[in-house]
Amino acid sequence: MSDCLFCKIISGQIPSARVYEDNEIFAFLDIGPCRPGHTLVVPKLHVPTLFELPPDRAPALVAALQRIGKAVMEATGATGLNVIQNNFEDAGQTVFHAHWHLIPRHKDDGVKMWPQGSYPDAAAMQAMTESIVSRLR
Repeated sequence: MSDCLFCKIISGQIPSARVYEDNEIFAFLDIGPCRPGHTLVVPKLHVPTLFELPPDRAPALVAALQRIGKAVMEATGATGLNVIQNNFEDAGQTVFHAHWHLIPRHKDDGVKMWPQGSYPDAAAMQAMTESIVSRLR
């Protein structure tokens, strides 16, 4: 896609700090990292969100996430790793080419991801469960 930032990075039109590449996946360091070593893993196929990614591409993606994630942890001495993927603007997606963030974590590193909430009661939780289940196709 000619106007996609990540497609331009994948094609080499925009330089990047590439850490991994194969036939289906491209991974590079985030230029605005949450922590040093924060890596983006991107399918070469342009799809705006996870929901457009063909299921037959998932095995290569998961294998790359595992391999790169382990390498990021080893390289940074991380004791944890967040794997984050945002879909749509309201969820924080700013580049509309599906991508996964690998964020190395250390104890007490100060990174706060989100506040935890709760359901008001068990009935509200059950109602949400039923609503989701009824929409599975």
